[in-house]
Parts: sequence; C-alpha cells; structure tokens
Amino acid sequence: MSSLTPIRFAEYDPKALAEMTGRVAVMVTPEGSMDQAARSANRLSKGAIARLIGSEGFKKAKSGDVISVSWPAGMQAEALDVLVLPRKLTPVEARKAGANLAKGAAGKRLTVMAGGMNKAADLTQGIALRDYEFDNHKSPQDDKPKGEVVIACKAPSELEAACAPLLAVAEGVHMTRDLINEPANVLTTTEFARRIEEMKGIGLEVEILEEADLEKLGMRTLLSVGQGSDSPSKVAVMHWKGGAKDAAPLALVGKGVVFDTGGISLKPAAGMEEMTMDMGGAGVVTGTMKALALRKAKANVVGLVGLVENMPSGNAIRPGDVVKSMKGDTVEIINTDAEGRLVLCDVLWYAQERFKPAGVIDLATLTGAIIIGLGHENAGVFSNDDGLCNAFLKAAGAEDEGAWRMPLGKAYDEQLKSRIADMKNVGGRPAGSITAAQFLQRFIKDGMPWIHLDIAGVASVKTDTAYAPKGATGWGVMALNRLVADEFEAE
Repeated sequence: MSSLTPIRFAEYDPKALAEMTGRVAVMVTPEGSMDQAARSANRLSKGAIARLIGSEGFKKAKSGDVISVSWPAGMQAEALDVLVLPRKLTPVEARKAGANLAKGAAGKRLTVMAGGMNKAADLTQGIALRDYEFDNHKSPQDDKPKGEVVIACKAPSELEAACAPLLAVAEGVHMTRDLINEPANVLTTTEFARRIEEMKGIGLEVEILEEADLEKLGMRTLLSVGQGSDSPSKVAVMHWKGGAKDAAPLALVGKGVVFDTGGISLKPAAGMEEMTMDMGGAGVVTGTMKALALRKAKANVVGLVGLVENMPSGNAIRPGDVVKSMKGDTVEIINTDAEGRLVLCDVLWYAQERFKPAGVIDLATLTGAIIIGLGHENAGVFSNDDGLCNAFLKAAGAEDEGAWRMPLGKAYDEQLKSRIADMKNVGGRPAGSITAAQFLQRFIKDGMPWIHLDIAGVASVKTDTAYAPKGATGWGVMALNRLVADEFEAE
C-alpha cells in the first residue's frame, strides 16, 4: 500500500533560500509580480526570474503553470520552480497548482515558499494527491528519489492543523487508487476483506459476512455471481459512528467484483486485463470510510461492499437461470456479464433493512454505456431525490470531480420485463446505463433518498489527470467526503 510523502511545515525564511537543496518553489503572479521569496531568489540567481517574466514564454503562462529554472546561479537547489498564481484564487486552482508542483518534482525533495499564501492548505493537498505512484510490483530501485515536502509558511502550526483533514482525505484517495490498481491475483475477495479489517485500527467498526451468513440472509443474487469462482463471496460492513447516537447513518454501497471475466457470457480477450478495476465502487467506499475515520468526521456513515469474482466454471450461473433476491423478487439472468447489479441489489436491500439509513448512495463501474454517453470526464448520476442529488452535484463540483445527472423513468422498465420472472437483469442496448439504474431502483424502498453513481468512465483512465497519473483516479472520495461534511455532520 502506498503512503503519503512526508510533509513538514516550517518557518518562512527567504534568507535561507541559498542553502536549500532539491527543488524550491516560489510564486509569481500572471502579471509578473514577485512575492518576497521570489524576489530573494531573483537576486540570488542574478535576475533569472526577471528575465523569465520578460520572456515570450511567460506571456503564455496560465494560472497554476510551473516554469522551472535548472541549477539556478547562487543557490544549492537543483531547480527553481516558478509557480504562476494570482493573489486571489479558488481552492481548486490552488489544488491544481500543488498537483503541478508534485508532478514536476517527481518524488524529489520539494520546498514550497508559501509564506502567507491564501489557500496554502489546498495547495498542500494538491501536492499530496498528485505525489502518487503504484509501483508495488516493480523491482526496487536504489536510486529512486523519495524526498520530503516542506511547506515554508508564516504560521506553520496553524497551517498544519488546517491541512490535517485535507491530508486525511488524500490518504483515502490513495487507498482507493491502490485497491483499484491491484491485480486480481493479489486483491482477492479475501485480501480485500483483510485490508478492510485493518481499518479497525483507525476507529472503524468492521464486520465481514461470509458465504454462510449471506445464504442465511437470502442474498442469492450476490452469491450467484461468485458461485463460479474459487474465491469466496463476502460482504464487508464498515461503520463510522462520529455523529449523534440516534442519528440515522448515510449508507454507502459499493460493487466489489475483484475480477470480471463476464462469466459464461465471456468478455472478449482484448482489454479483459482492465477488469481488475471492476471493484472500483467498493474501492471508493473503502477509501471514503478511511478518510472519514482519519479526520474523525462528526457523522454516522456506514459503508457496505459486496466482494465477489465473476468466473466461468461448471458451477457458474448461466443465461436463462432465475435467481431470487434478498428482497424476494426473482431475476432472470439474460447476460452473466451484467453481474454488478446482482451484487448491488442484495447489498442495497440489506443496508436499508439493517441500518434504516437517512439516504443511500451506491457506486459501481456498472456499464460501458455510461462511457459512450459521458466519456471519461463525468460519472453518471441517477437519483430519486432532487435534494440529495443536488447536494452531491454541488459537492462534486466543489471538489472538481466530474458528475452529470442522468434521467430515470418508468418507461424504461418495459425493457426489463421477463416472461418467466419478476424482471430481467438487462434491458438490451438502448439506454443501457439507465435501465441498469432502473433495475437498482427496484431495490430502493419507498421514500428512501437514493443516488446511483455509475463510475465506469472515471474510476481508472489511460492518461494522466490533474491529480493523478494514469490508472486509478480515486474519483469520488473527495466528493463523498464533502457531501458528508456539508449535509450530514453535526455542528
């Protein structure tokens, strides 16, 4: 598992610039105004920053850009990073600027001369979010740089306290990325459950329901997905009790298919290796629960993840089979590769029956159709409750995590009608992500506020994002954390 690069908060002393090693970051406005540290660095480097500001390249620089001067004269640093930032900026602008600094530093020692900068905490979080690499399975490199980050500021203890909850969220994001990036021969259902159990050490109450428990509860749709695999199916329950004793919790439910072959409805070989990320919804729920526990959120939140592996075998579920859900509804299996909704429907029902939550949010890498509709910029948001949905969209926007509301409607239910059961598990190609959401909505009780997040396009991507290298993004942890803070935390 990855860990955050050590971040130290130190007194702001521009006079010490000459002796600083590694990379040193100073700030200049888009108009070319230097702060105190930049002026000191400019004097030491015999006017290098002033010449940079007067260049044609600087005129094209945008807010958050980093322009590096290698081995500046008069300084021990190997690079002087000139960060272009306006004096007034948004948290997102500051976070992206920090991410740009971390990307350029590439793991080397970095000193940021923040001074009295507005939004320094957000800049620090951006550094922590982007300073990530999943190299668990690569041979160790003796010369690999791994230096600390020093934030030089005018009130170190105050900034450290302000950064603590933001860095807790970054730790949750890193955990989500680690889980999604792990290969399936490492992150089995048993190993996933073990990693969740480790979080008892940070104050979460954790319970693992084994196959015998699930059988007693009647979770036959979930169990049917995993019956073709040698890996046991499980449901992990994580409970954070930081709010009032009598306050109903928010329930977060995640799809945790640790590998998806498609089952008997086998996927094509090309690209199947990417299905290690099909537990992305469970990864986001787990990372969010870690973030809430680390920052000691004053809210009651329960996270539930269904952990299964979808494999073909002589014991695997078949197209044409009929399975009874925990709710009691029967489902005709048309396509065994539409397995995520079979996992979710039982866990959703269980969450409502046991915890009587104030609202339910489920997350899943559920459909390829949502990628066709929204690409890799936005998750699909489906909801039966405008209040909860709007609150989530506001939170996602504040955290710069793309989310777009999609429609629901009874007319789509026609596509799910079965001749021999209460419903089919797929509704055909038209509106595939919507019919998947309509299927899940049948397992939401009347009056229960609910959001379904289809994160198939945003959980893992093939190019760098603003805050992450290619691979798992950790999308959703920051938005859900913000939603909890805004809507569910006690004053």
